[in-house]
Amino acid sequence: MIERILIVGTGLLGASTGLALRAHGFAGEVIGWDRDAVALETAVRLGALTSETQEPLIASKAADLIVLSGPVFAIVEWMGRLAEVLGPDQLVTDVGSTKQLITETAAQHYNRPGRAAFLPGHPMAGKEVSGAEHAEPELFRGAVWLFTPTAPFAPEARAAAAAAEFRGFVEGFGCRTLEMDPGRHDELLAWVSHLPQFLATALSALLEDEFGSDSELRAIGGRALREMTRLGSSPYSMWRDVALSNSEHVEGALQALEQRLTHLRANLRGAGLREEFDRANRFRLASL
Repeated sequence: MIERILIVGTGLLGASTGLALRAHGFAGEVIGWDRDAVALETAVRLGALTSETQEPLIASKAADLIVLSGPVFAIVEWMGRLAEVLGPDQLVTDVGSTKQLITETAAQHYNRPGRAAFLPGHPMAGKEVSGAEHAEPELFRGAVWLFTPTAPFAPEARAAAAAAEFRGFVEGFGCRTLEMDPGRHDELLAWVSHLPQFLATALSALLEDEFGSDSELRAIGGRALREMTRLGSSPYSMWRDVALSNSEHVEGALQALEQRLTHLRANLRGAGLREEFDRANRFRLASL
């Protein structure tokens, strides 16, 4: 049974995980650490944590479950550090945005005799803003929580029980869980998450260069402008690691979009424009 959880990284997802655990009946300890003292203090004040620690490696030794939250390379760094102090009865999971690098790192350090278990995960939830101050206990409701374990995943009995219990927590948050190969995860996320982000970033940056603080543009922009540029305020600190850890798939998606935009531009006065709108509408209707 999971009685003590350590959350390493108390930003938006880490703090929201703590809040969700508390809101949905977890009565054990939720300990938190963050290198940002303000983020940690905010998570405590919001009630996401029952206590904080300044020594996460020491605190991890007494935890049944460790949740790693933050940019991908920070998660990878912590995976290596924790592997040296954890035992085979303990479980580590993460909420990282890409999975191939994380699962490769897990194969080196976890899920082996005498080692802690690692269950890679990714909740498809978030906001265009970061930080514990934006955390919500219901952030994950209605979202898909992806798990990308690679075979063989055969942890010790206690760690296996913790993995099953954590999946139960996630479902209690209101999530649908789904298992996926880590490579397939990164390929699909490049299209459904990473491409929209970089498109919004490019559009927002282009508008800044072309119009700056033009009050007339902002006055007439309306909902379309707000929705298309909403993601443009996302933090570079998080998306830098996505770009670096999933560059091949992101480059492919961006190149395909560039070609599609070229095709669209060439058909502004032709029948091809209608065909593009038809395809777009078919995709949207199938997604509803």
